[in-house]
Amino acid sequence: MTSTGMTDGPSTGAGAPTIDTDVAVVGAGPTGLLLAGDLAEAGVRVTLVERRPRAITNLTRAFAVHARTLEVLDARDLADELIRTGTTVTRQRLFGSASLRLSGLRSRFPCLLITPQYEVEALLERRARAAGVEFRHETALRALRQDADGVTAELAPGDGGVLRLRARYLVGTDGVRSTVRQQVGLPFPGRSVIRSLVLADVRLSEPPREVPMADGTGDAFAFLAPFGDGWYRMIGWDRHRRLPDDAPVELDEIRDITRRALGSDFGMHDARWLSRFHSDERQAPAYRVGRVLLAGDAAHVHSPAGGQGMNTGLQDAANLSWKLAAVVRGDADDPEALLDSYQAERHPVGKAAVRSSGLIVRLAMVRTPLGRAARTAAARLVSTGPVSARVIGRLTGIGIAYGARRGAHRLTGRRAPDLALAEGRLYELLREGAFVLVAPRGTEPAAPEIATAPGKVIRTTWTNPARRTALLIRPDAHIAWAQD
Repeated sequence: MTSTGMTDGPSTGAGAPTIDTDVAVVGAGPTGLLLAGDLAEAGVRVTLVERRPRAITNLTRAFAVHARTLEVLDARDLADELIRTGTTVTRQRLFGSASLRLSGLRSRFPCLLITPQYEVEALLERRARAAGVEFRHETALRALRQDADGVTAELAPGDGGVLRLRARYLVGTDGVRSTVRQQVGLPFPGRSVIRSLVLADVRLSEPPREVPMADGTGDAFAFLAPFGDGWYRMIGWDRHRRLPDDAPVELDEIRDITRRALGSDFGMHDARWLSRFHSDERQAPAYRVGRVLLAGDAAHVHSPAGGQGMNTGLQDAANLSWKLAAVVRGDADDPEALLDSYQAERHPVGKAAVRSSGLIVRLAMVRTPLGRAARTAAARLVSTGPVSARVIGRLTGIGIAYGARRGAHRLTGRRAPDLALAEGRLYELLREGAFVLVAPRGTEPAAPEIATAPGKVIRTTWTNPARRTALLIRPDAHIAWAQD
């Protein structure tokens, strides 16, 4: 892996040095780290720009890693290591006594992993550095412009001065207040859905038997989940206490909300973090403007209900990385169409995440006894039968499928589970970042999709000789083509 080089070149600062790279990623949260690591492992020169110093805080809002994200990490040989940092649960409790059972998921990870975001970031940063990503911490993006051949960005390092960066493509993963999004003139329409949410990491003297748990009374709601190391994450809201984000939070306020919403404060003590924030529902109308793309919270943001935020961003990165790598390497027959498919596939997923998380929040805020009774009945309905399977599939990401052209095989666009193949598990083969062609023994499928697949194609066969379906599986484990 070749690191980025620096050359002298024109900039808004006279004599400012220029960083020359293939792809610039702005924002070193989980989405940016996964994307940068993927690109670097694919042989692409990557510079990752981050405003913050090189220090990973242990006090972060995201804490849930869903099954589909664990599969994404498994395809990078990271899932098993991450699981050791937290605790897994196989049942996600809804309102009242209803719950979603995750143990029936057709996945190697039929569970929800509760672990702090900083554990995810630490794992992904180590991988990105090992792959050769060039990190620029304490460096802010001031401006950018693009032309037919690339993107030029003006950077402000923390020690003063100006840097000029030249890249073929630039990806903004710089969060809800994205400078990249603002620089390309994209709006971020939406609104604040709920204000004065409180968040705390606490210890419990009397932990509940079943976690995670969530419930609401109309005037208050609370969510409680374990990290697995003795700490618990609590998120709550009090209808009668709507304060600005910078208003202090006291442990007594956390206890009061939890008692009212969940029936007990479980002996909360020793809070290591107390915070107040508000939650927006917003989505950019486009994820691509020329050679500039958006992913994660820079493209979409919603309430923490359902724990979908970090997961949706990581899955954005998994969808984009192989496409961008193929374009940079010159492997794509139609680069514009391939990059446009990122918007076509991921924008609807972001929209669905905004809607589903918003629905959960609105249900939690239901105030009347009749409304709460209806909510409990609805929770029981979605916790059983076919409705449950659809809800679990959407929430965990397992059920997300991308559109296919008219006449395509019914499996096209769907996520491929971890198939047992002659050369090993599918997700182990995907660690090479290549397409995987699965064929019945003794056959050699031929189709335009196989011939034009960008980059390397790994060929393998079913372990079960009775299987007669051929599958071409993309690097992000979605099926590109199938034939019986």
